[in-house]
Amino acid sequence: MHHASGRRFRQWLTAGLLMASVTSMSAMAGNALPSTGLGQSWPNATDVSASPHWHVYVFQRNGVQYVQVNDLNGKVRAAVASASGHFLALPIGSDAARVATPDEPQAATGSTQGEIVYQDSAVKVLVAPQCNGTAATYVAAGDCHDPIECSSRIN
Repeated sequence: MHHASGRRFRQWLTAGLLMASVTSMSAMAGNALPSTGLGQSWPNATDVSASPHWHVYVFQRNGVQYVQVNDLNGKVRAAVASASGHFLALPIGSDAARVATPDEPQAATGSTQGEIVYQDSAVKVLVAPQCNGTAATYVAAGDCHDPIECSSRIN
């Protein structure tokens, strides 16, 4: 009889541990960044923009973080990938050719008056609207004080 109650206790304990692990995995997944939706006008992701003038969405997949900048109409303007302190401008958005990173610096031409639209410990993104309706995007490491300086080359 004692053996049967011990087995039942182990079954309840095993079921409880299984439920706890499933619950904790769903909680972690709930806090995880989305891994799909990059390139969409209105992705199923939280708008994390630090600016009321832009929408910013962050995605993560296989250790790579993707930051996408959309205008207020949902038009994708630019996107960048970052991992381990390296940055890659992605060929996504109408301003994809105007994305400067420390790994792919560009000359700071036109207006550099902009605002930080996203920042975390690994990446900082500044968008500078241009007089012709385009936008220049400057991406740098999170500890950089001036993204334009950190991602531009001097002519």
